[in-house]
Amino acid sequence: MELNLYFWIILVTILADFGLNLVSDVLNVKAMKPEVPEGFTEVYPEDDYRKSQLYTGETTRFGLISSVFGLAVTLAFWFLGGFPLLDGWIRSLGFGELETGLIFISALLVMKLAAGLPFSLYSTFVIEEKFGFNRTTWKTWCADLAKSLVLGAVIGLPVLALVLWFFMTAGPLAWLWVWISVTGIMLFIQFIAPTWIMPLFNKFTPLENDELKAAIRNYAGSVQFSLKDIFIMDGSRRSAKANAFFTGFGKNKRIALFDTMVGKHTTEEIVAVVAHEVGHYKRRHILKGMVTGILQTGLTLFLLGIFLSHSGLFLAFGLSETPVYAGLIFFGMLLAPVDFFLDLIQNRISRKHEFEADAWAVQTTGNSRALADALKKLSRQNLSNLTPHPLHVFLHYSHPPLKDRIAAMERISTPLHPIPS
Repeated sequence: MELNLYFWIILVTILADFGLNLVSDVLNVKAMKPEVPEGFTEVYPEDDYRKSQLYTGETTRFGLISSVFGLAVTLAFWFLGGFPLLDGWIRSLGFGELETGLIFISALLVMKLAAGLPFSLYSTFVIEEKFGFNRTTWKTWCADLAKSLVLGAVIGLPVLALVLWFFMTAGPLAWLWVWISVTGIMLFIQFIAPTWIMPLFNKFTPLENDELKAAIRNYAGSVQFSLKDIFIMDGSRRSAKANAFFTGFGKNKRIALFDTMVGKHTTEEIVAVVAHEVGHYKRRHILKGMVTGILQTGLTLFLLGIFLSHSGLFLAFGLSETPVYAGLIFFGMLLAPVDFFLDLIQNRISRKHEFEADAWAVQTTGNSRALADALKKLSRQNLSNLTPHPLHVFLHYSHPPLKDRIAAMERISTPLHPIPS
């Protein structure tokens, strides 16, 4: 292991990221206030509000323990020569370069998964259980893990093999061929996910509530939004938390409502939540996100093609040779500072998009209260933190704090297309 510039950049980045998140978590916990914020007292009883603070505190402490463990394991594996030892052992098996790369990366992923399993189990069956969220059985948890591993093997391994093959054989333009191929695969998976992948984990049944179905279709028609299906997803199979989401594109657009949401919200509130999801589509947030993701992938692959030839990057991890498969891992660690700033930008854009989708929902439903009331109920049901620290929001939140969202909605007064009565 050579203590060169790459070594220090990656080490300082890892430690700085940990330190910044630690400060953010401490400030976030200290920012919690004992009184229920103004405007929430009618939906947030003091007992539930106190419970939400306890939940935030406990998940934060547990997250810190998990982060310390992950940091220790990463640094120990690196400093004790884990990468060259693993590479040497796999090379001794006598496989070709492509097969060796698949085994090397798969082994690292399996070790990372194994290190995180105890924390995943504790989070699900202890913390989430303690606060009344967990409804996952051991059978479901194991089945989910098995399905995820199979999907990772069926989809991930061929894609990884394709990436390695291009970078091993295609020369200076390898990054371009990988970009084109990966983009096509990403779009194809996004197209088939609603009908082929998501049903592997959850059951989707057509909405049977005629009044709610009619209200949603009435709204969709009022904003010229073609909607193929409205589904109820069995979210209660795993958690008591509630949500709703939009998926698919083209003629396969779907609205999915968690079953934990239906029955706890009025028809007007659910229509407002659906309107918010439609707003993301109408404001082209989904398309913008896809384009941004594709461009970011292209830039990442271009930079990867450059750094794969830098021997100093490999020496920083103890490898005297420059195998492509190891370069993928090392470059990912080197790219961490860039990813950090890109994540900050993406979160800021995402928060802006949430404000825009909220405005769309308020203006097109002609109801300034329904979405706010729905979000308040969801925050209580999910024990959301109502007073996050600004630094924590800046670093981690893809959605604005609820108080900010409601304040923005209250400033909206002009409807665009009220739902016809």
